[in-house]
Amino acid sequence: MKDLKHLTDDDLVKMYAGGDNEAFDALLERYRYSLYSYILFNVRNEDVANDIFQETFVKVITNIQAGNYLASNKFQAWITCIAHNIIMDNFRKQSSDNTVSCDDEDNAILNCANLCDSNIETQRIREQSLSDIVTLYKQLPKPQSEIVFMRFYQDMSFKEIAEELNISINTALGRMRYALINMKRIATQKNLFYEWG
Repeated sequence: MKDLKHLTDDDLVKMYAGGDNEAFDALLERYRYSLYSYILFNVRNEDVANDIFQETFVKVITNIQAGNYLASNKFQAWITCIAHNIIMDNFRKQSSDNTVSCDDEDNAILNCANLCDSNIETQRIREQSLSDIVTLYKQLPKPQSEIVFMRFYQDMSFKEIAEELNISINTALGRMRYALINMKRIATQKNLFYEWG
């Protein structure tokens, strides 16, 4: 195996896109530990982390071979973003798989009206919370508010947002970070309290 350690990520991506599999091995070796650690920290399950790690690199390979990696991107941020999107898809799938049907007799208690989350009081609190969140994000600077809108209301990935706004993924992530900080500050000033992740 030739020594590829001195090459940049972008050089290795170009070489791999040109058919040099050793270049991809060098990229994998360079980021394997940090990416796996990031995934495991988020999912806290080794089997799931291994699956997501493999799926991430399948998507990385597919995207590089399709010419979807731009040299201006930071490779590590790009693969982390891919992993993040897969993690979020996994969480969404788990929450839908854990839904219990209320139609069979064994779960008839779940149909009891006074145990239902959607009573009038809960509904009003939820509506007020949504209204407060809209108020918060509308007070953000435009570059931050559009990121929040695209991410949470249009369910776009950071890669899609970056492409739509013609910015880097790092810039999109940075704007989201500042948007959340600012929303938390505004919520504190207005005595609105939420769980901030």
